[in-house]
Amino acid sequence: MSNHATPRTVAIIPARLESSRLPKKPLADICGLPMIVHVLRRSQMAKTLHDVYVATDSAEILETVQKFGGKAIMTNSRHQTGTDRIAEAAAGIEADIIVNVQGDEALLDPEHIDAAVTALYQNPDLSVALLVTPFAERGITSVIKTVLNEKDEVMYFSRSDIPSDARTPNPPLLKVCHLVPFRKSFLLQYAAWTKGKLETIEFNEYLRILEKGYKIKAVHIPHATVSVDTPQDLELIRSQMPQDRLFKTYFEKLTHPA
Repeated sequence: MSNHATPRTVAIIPARLESSRLPKKPLADICGLPMIVHVLRRSQMAKTLHDVYVATDSAEILETVQKFGGKAIMTNSRHQTGTDRIAEAAAGIEADIIVNVQGDEALLDPEHIDAAVTALYQNPDLSVALLVTPFAERGITSVIKTVLNEKDEVMYFSRSDIPSDARTPNPPLLKVCHLVPFRKSFLLQYAAWTKGKLETIEFNEYLRILEKGYKIKAVHIPHATVSVDTPQDLELIRSQMPQDRLFKTYFEKLTHPA
């Protein structure tokens, strides 16, 4: 896959069983496979990844991942964020770069992983990157928005619409896609910091990085896939999956192994 100079890059997918809006979300059936298995297999298609793990506090999720040939790591059940969970798992994994891949991105595009990781490959001084995409809806507080400087570095994250439309009608918005590669050493350092003031206000853990004065590189992608947060999202993904080009490549292998 890579030459010896390429940093060893591993994706970790945090997955917890409890979800207030969608119970047992990672195990939700989507066209014959649990959601977490879709995310796992699609992550494995990324060209920049050397390995993929699921980090969970659930024996049921662990057993499901292993049943379909994946690797899973049991983690503490008290973690408040997915980043904390992947940091615990990453401590025991040999890697230079750890990619946080959300466990509810059932239509994940592996090329998005490659785009985010390449930003770290190209800049050895960069500790963390993430994806951003244009966003048209306004007043959606469940979506994290960001503003960037001229170098495509993050200036701020907010659940409010930024930049403001108080003086300029409908300024373009950028949505944050929470697919985030870290240098492993930086991830472990960051996870050990206490919560920052802005992080506590906005309920966004990556503000902790900005408050400490570190840079986050933004990588632009034209569109984002739907995250499964509600029963409505789940039905939408179930309707879209049969037409998905990647789905066909792994479904038969998993359900009818040779």
